[in-house]
Amino acid sequence: MEKSLSRYIWKHTWHQQVIILLIVAVSMIPYFISLDLPKQIINGPIQGEGFSTPDAIQPFFELGFDMPLVGYVELYAGYPLDRLSMLMALSVEFLVLVVINNAFKYVINTYKGRLGERLLRRIRFQLIDRLLRFPPIYFKKTKSAEVASMIKDEVEPLGGFAGDAFVQPALLGGQVIAALAFILAQNLWLGLIAAFMALLQIGIIPRMRRRLIRLGRERQITARRLAGRVSEMVDGMPTIHAYDTSNYERADMARRLGEIFAIRYDLYQWKFMVKFINNFLAQITPFLFYSIGGYLTLRGHLDVGQLVAVINAYKELPSPLKDLIDWDQARQDVQVKFEQVVEQFQSDSILEPEIQQIYTGVPSPLPGPIAAINLAIDDDSGGRIVDHVSLHVDSGQTIAFLDANGSAGSMIADAIGRAVWPTTGKVAAGDIDLRELPESVTGRRISYVSAESYFFHGSLKDNLLYGLKHAPLRPREREGKAATRRRWEVNEARLAGNVDFDIEGEWISTMAAADSAVDTDTLNTWMLGVLDTVLLTEDVLDLALRSSIDPDTNAEIARFAVSARQTLRDELVKADMPELVIPFDFAAYNTEATVAENLLFGSLIGGDAAAQQIIASNYFRSIVRDGGLSSLLFEMGRSVAATIVELFGDMQQNNPLLPELPFMEGRELPDYARILKEIEGRGPEDANEEQRRAIFLTAFSYVESRYRFGLMTEEIMRKIVEARQQFHANLPPELSGLIARYEADGFQSSASLIENILFGKISRGHADAQNRIASLIRQVAEKEGIYTGILAIGLDYDLGPGGKRLTLLQRQKLNVARALIRQTEYCILNQPLPGLNPRLQAQLVNNVISFLREKSEKCTIIWVLSNPRLCKLFERIMVFDKGGLVADGTYETLVEENSIVKELVTR
Repeated sequence: MEKSLSRYIWKHTWHQQVIILLIVAVSMIPYFISLDLPKQIINGPIQGEGFSTPDAIQPFFELGFDMPLVGYVELYAGYPLDRLSMLMALSVEFLVLVVINNAFKYVINTYKGRLGERLLRRIRFQLIDRLLRFPPIYFKKTKSAEVASMIKDEVEPLGGFAGDAFVQPALLGGQVIAALAFILAQNLWLGLIAAFMALLQIGIIPRMRRRLIRLGRERQITARRLAGRVSEMVDGMPTIHAYDTSNYERADMARRLGEIFAIRYDLYQWKFMVKFINNFLAQITPFLFYSIGGYLTLRGHLDVGQLVAVINAYKELPSPLKDLIDWDQARQDVQVKFEQVVEQFQSDSILEPEIQQIYTGVPSPLPGPIAAINLAIDDDSGGRIVDHVSLHVDSGQTIAFLDANGSAGSMIADAIGRAVWPTTGKVAAGDIDLRELPESVTGRRISYVSAESYFFHGSLKDNLLYGLKHAPLRPREREGKAATRRRWEVNEARLAGNVDFDIEGEWISTMAAADSAVDTDTLNTWMLGVLDTVLLTEDVLDLALRSSIDPDTNAEIARFAVSARQTLRDELVKADMPELVIPFDFAAYNTEATVAENLLFGSLIGGDAAAQQIIASNYFRSIVRDGGLSSLLFEMGRSVAATIVELFGDMQQNNPLLPELPFMEGRELPDYARILKEIEGRGPEDANEEQRRAIFLTAFSYVESRYRFGLMTEEIMRKIVEARQQFHANLPPELSGLIARYEADGFQSSASLIENILFGKISRGHADAQNRIASLIRQVAEKEGIYTGILAIGLDYDLGPGGKRLTLLQRQKLNVARALIRQTEYCILNQPLPGLNPRLQAQLVNNVISFLREKSEKCTIIWVLSNPRLCKLFERIMVFDKGGLVADGTYETLVEENSIVKELVTR
C-alpha cells in the first residue's frame, strides 16, 4: 500500500480534486470583492465621497481595468445612481455577495465531503480486501477487536481529511492571501503588521502541536489495546466467572483506563496551552490596528473607510489562518495514523489478488490426487510439529489419520484445508502447489472442517448454506426507487474502488451447476438430507416448535396449527397418552401454565413491560381485590421470593440453577432480600408500588408442577378462574391490546408454535413428554404435507453472535453439515466431533461416510479421528507419531503388524 497519505489521496481523487480546486479559484473573486465593499459603502454614500451636491450621481457596478501603455479600459460604464440609491444598491450587492460566498462554501463542503467519504470507503474496502488475503498465522497473532477498531475507527479521520487534503489549503490560503493583499492595498504598514503576525502564528503553533500529535498517537495505540482487551474479556466471560477473576479484570481495566486518562489529560493541558498562545497572537493584531491605524487616521494618512475595511478584512483573517494551522496539524496526525494502519496491514506472504479472483463458471477439477511432499510445519514458537512427511492420497478413498503422540495428522489436515501454510515442502494437487491454485478451485473442490466451529450472526439456514455462496449469479430484480437506489449504489461502489456485487441477489450454486442458481425444492432436499445425516433434524424441529411466528407471513403454518389441534388430541387418545397435554379451558385452571397465563387466559404481548402495565392498572387491581386474590397472590409471591433468597442468596453469581428460574436474576437477589424485610408482617395494601410489583410478578411466574413449593391450593385455582371470567367480561381497550387471548379456533402470534398446535401445555409429570409430542407433531405434519414448512421456521432461527444460541453439540453437528452440503471432491474432517460419546461418534461417522458415498463414489474422505476405535470404518489408516508418518495401510493389516496401532485401538 502507498505509505504517503497525500500521494494516496491524489492518486485516487485527482480528477475530483482538480474540479474542486477550480471552483475554489473562482470563489476567490466574489470573496475579494466582498472585502472591498464595506469601504465603498462607508466612503461613498455614507460619508458622501463623490456626492458633493444633493443631485450628484455616481456609476454603480462600473467595470474596467488599467493596462500599461493603454491606460484605463472601460468594460461597462455602470448605472448612474444618486446617493440614497447607491447606498441601497451597494447594500443589496453586499447581501448578494454573502449569498454567493455561502453558496460556494456549500458546494465546496458538500463536494469535498462526498469525496472524503468515497475515499474512506475505498480505504476500508482495501483494508478488508487485504485482510481476506492474509496468511492464517496473522490471525493467531492479532486480536480481532484491534483489527476491527483500525478499520472502523482509526481510518475514520482519513476520510474527513481526504476532502480537505488539497482543497482546504487552497481555499484557506486563498482567503488569507486575499485578505492580506487587500490590507496591503489599503495601507502598507498595516499590511506588513498583519503579514508578520500571520507568519508568526504559522511558524510557532505547528511546532508546538508536534507534542499533541505524539500524545494523540499514544492515545490511539492504548485505545486500540483497550478494545482488544475488552473483546478478550467478553469472549472469556465464562472463564472469568468460573475462576472468580472478575476483580482481577477490573484491576486490569482500571490500569488501562488510567493510562488513557493520563495521556488525555496531558493532551488537554498542552492543547489549551497552544490555544492560549494562538488566541493571544490573534488578539495582538487588532490592538496594533486600533492603535497604529487610529494614529494614521488622525494624522490623515488613512481615511475612516480604509481603517474600517482593514479591520473588517482582518476579521476574516484569523479564522482561515487558524483553520490552516489546524489543517496542518490534522495532516501530520492522519499521516501518522495512515502509516500505522498500513504497517499493520502489510505482510510479505499476503495472497495475490488473482488467487481470490471471482469465478462464476464450473470450476475445473483438481489437477491430480492430493499429496504431501517433504512437508514440514512449525508451530508459532518454531517447534517442529510435522517433520518432512510425504504421503499420497488416492481419489475416492476413505482415510483415517491417527495421532499417537503429537498432532502431526491434525496439522497435515490443516495444511490440506489451507488452514495453515507449510514451513517447507508443499501440499500438491498433481504437480501444482495448492497455494498456487485459485480459491475458486480449492474452495469448491475441497471441504475442510475442524473442531473450531465458527458461525456468523444470522439464521441457521444462512450458516448451513454459507459454503455455497461463491460468486454472484444474478442480481435481485428491483423496480422504481429500489432500482434507482441500486444504480446509484453501483456507480458509487465503482468510483470508490469497491466491488459492485449484489449481496441480495442469487449466490447459491454447486459444482454441477456453478453458473446457475439452485431451485428451492432441490435446496430443501439437500438441507433435509444433511440435517438427517448429522442427526440435527430433531433439533431444528424443536427450534421451530419453540419459535413464535407471524400468521400473516406464515399463513399456511398458522392454519395447520389451528386445524391440527383436534387431530393431535385424537392421536394422543389412540396412543393412550391423552394426559401428555393439559388443554386450555376457559372454565378450568391449567396446572402447567403460570399464574399469569391462567389469570389472563392468554399470553402477554410485550413481556415484562406489558405485565407491569396490567398490574399497575386500576381495573386489574379491582378484579384481584374483589375476587379475594390480592392477599393470596401476595403471600404466594412472598413465599416464593423468600424460598429463592434462602436457597440462593449467598451464591447468586455462580449457581447454575438460578438462570432456570423466571422469578428473578442473580443480581436482583439483594433487592428481593431487602423488599422481604420491608414487607415483613404487612399486606399488599401496606406495600408501596415497587414492593407490590416485585412480589406480584414473582407470584405470576409460579407453576406448581414445575417448582413444587406446595403453594397452589384448590381455593386459589378456583378463585383465579373466577377472576379470569370477571377480567375478560369488561376488559378495557387499553389492556386488551396487551393480551393475546387463547381462542380454540384462533392463532396466538405471541405464543410459541407448539403451544398453538397443542392449544395447551405439555405435562411435566411424564418422562420424555416433549419428545413424544414432537414426534406426533412430525407425523401429523408429514401427513398434511407441512413438515418441510415447519422445519423452514427452525432454519430461520437466529444463531446469535458466533452461533452461541446453539448448544456445543448442535454447533458441532452444524459444522459438519455445512461441509457435507457442498458435495466436493475432497472432504477433510479434522476432529470435528471432539468429546462426543463413542456410540454417537460412531453413528455420525458412519452416516457421513454413507452420505458422501451415496452422492459420489469419487469423493475422498480424510478424517482425523479423536477416537481411534473408529478407524475400522475406513479403508486406509495413516498413523503419525512424533511428527512423522509411522504406519500406512488397511485396518486389518496394521492391527496385526503394527504395535502402535494395536495399542491405540485397544485403549
